[in-house]
Amino acid sequence: MEVGIGLPTMIPGIAGRDILVWAQRAEELGFSSLGVLDRLMYDGYESLIALAAAAGATSRIRLATTILIAAYRGDRALLAKQLASLDRLSDGRLVVGVAAGGRPDDYEACGTPYAGRGHRLDDLLGELRRSWDGTAAGPVPGPRWAKDGPPLLVGGHSPAAMRRAAAFGDGWIAGGSSAAGYGELAERVRTAWRAAGRADRPRLVAIAYVALGPGAREQAERYLLDYYSFIGWKAEMAVRGVLTDARLLQEFAAGYRAAGCDELILFPCVPDPAQADLIADAVWR
Repeated sequence: MEVGIGLPTMIPGIAGRDILVWAQRAEELGFSSLGVLDRLMYDGYESLIALAAAAGATSRIRLATTILIAAYRGDRALLAKQLASLDRLSDGRLVVGVAAGGRPDDYEACGTPYAGRGHRLDDLLGELRRSWDGTAAGPVPGPRWAKDGPPLLVGGHSPAAMRRAAAFGDGWIAGGSSAAGYGELAERVRTAWRAAGRADRPRLVAIAYVALGPGAREQAERYLLDYYSFIGWKAEMAVRGVLTDARLLQEFAAGYRAAGCDELILFPCVPDPAQADLIADAVWR
């Protein structure tokens, strides 16, 4: 199982230079991917802009949207060109993870209806796939891909999300859960793959929150309670799921590996770039 790391782009107040230090340190430490979260109406960096900056600061590590709320972006041609540009600028290191999202205010701010977002995402992914594989009717925003576009991961736990992954994706990505829960969800993804008549194997990815070191738990609590305040008391569940102990992180990673996860992306809840070293020490000790 590969282990990636998230960029702390949604932690309020983090300096842009620290995000670049994070990206460079993650590559030096051997993490497989840099992930970014996507929220519009929150004090954080726009995900594609952040990955473009990280692309210029690195040369090997993959750059992944984990995940992009693509359905609130109304201009599909512009999104296609942004993704194509980022992929070309990074020499083909982009991985596009998408999901429907659960924040109505993000949609409202874009003038895009929240209702029906799943159907719009299906339409968007179909258009992207056709533009990537050369079957789109009419002109396609460049730059052009050499092959069939970047790997596409589709997120979500619902049956509709899993059908979407099987219809359009190369794999599936999940938020935090237990290893046992992840294994059950992964089997449902494989079932959706078979139902869609696919003979290939879905790439299975997961994300989790991490905060290591003195005072890290308190910092994680402040950040996540604010970030997930829109879901009310359930925000406390996100805090309880944070991995704050190196031994527990090792056991967590081992459980996901046993459940068939191909890549685990660990999102820091502390902005200090030294977290990358603590996470690497815990995972590969």
